[in-house]
Amino acid sequence: MANDQLISVCGAGGFIGGALVANLRSEGYTRIRAVDQKPLDQWYQRFDDVENLVLDLQGKEACEKAVKDAHTVYNLAADMGGMGFIENNKALCMLSVLINTHLCMAAKDAGVERFFYASSACVYNGDKQKEFQVPALKEEDAYPALPEDGYGWEKLFSERMCRHFREDFGLKTRVARYHNVYGPYGTWDGGREKAPAAVCRKVALAKINNRPEIDIWGTGEQTRSFMYITDCVYGTQMLTNSDYVEPINIGSAEMVSINQLVDIVEEIAGVKLHRTYQLDAPKGVAGRSSDNTLIQQVFNWEPSTRLRDGMEMTYAWIYDEIVKGNKSL
Repeated sequence: MANDQLISVCGAGGFIGGALVANLRSEGYTRIRAVDQKPLDQWYQRFDDVENLVLDLQGKEACEKAVKDAHTVYNLAADMGGMGFIENNKALCMLSVLINTHLCMAAKDAGVERFFYASSACVYNGDKQKEFQVPALKEEDAYPALPEDGYGWEKLFSERMCRHFREDFGLKTRVARYHNVYGPYGTWDGGREKAPAAVCRKVALAKINNRPEIDIWGTGEQTRSFMYITDCVYGTQMLTNSDYVEPINIGSAEMVSINQLVDIVEEIAGVKLHRTYQLDAPKGVAGRSSDNTLIQQVFNWEPSTRLRDGMEMTYAWIYDEIVKGNKSL
């Protein structure tokens, strides 16, 4: 697409949306519309040389404003967070279906050329994620359907919405299933943060306050793969601009346990902490990671940032944020 065609990033005040806007600017795109429901001063990244709109995208009129005259629309907007949030806010997560439904309708009516939807690994069948050491999840493992309650069901339904808008109305939809995106300029406290940011915060506070202890949700044996934000943004744009139409994994294949994740951050910080396990805390499925066979076949690419490298950058940013904000335990 030409650099002067309008791109609308919905959810631009969030972690991935903000990183996408930053990347589009760096690539020379001159017409970018950034949309989010949060007040501008709460956006993770905000740029004065783009069109910044504060809109509640659960409403159809707001979605019409968001996509007006746009060539490409990225839908990264959702009410979500880490496992502590999605396990306790299933109705709020389900209501995000209004965002994608109204954005699809508005994009069809506005003649949008490309429409990207950010789905999640939470769409995968829970029966395939009951053990810590499970096979990586392939795209076909979403069916028969048994996704994460609330959040996962909304994501799977919205994937189908995109499919049928493509088949019935010709809207060129693209769907990525993200696997645990992390990095700087994202949520790291307040209850919506995901495991990498939460571990970085806990280790940084333990070091700053000279209290060598950390609490871990569950047994710490839960396994996951975590994808660094730059890989996520690259894969998102690659998929959006391609001819591939089916949902596809965008995630790292480097699976680790939560205990191993803590090991990595302790090494980065130069500390060793006593671990307390909160067995009654939200912990999600036992095991989940990304099978990248399909994305390698289709694009000859997969996310490649080593977890150790990505966590080092993430920890440094969160540590600095804590120091600047004078946060304490």
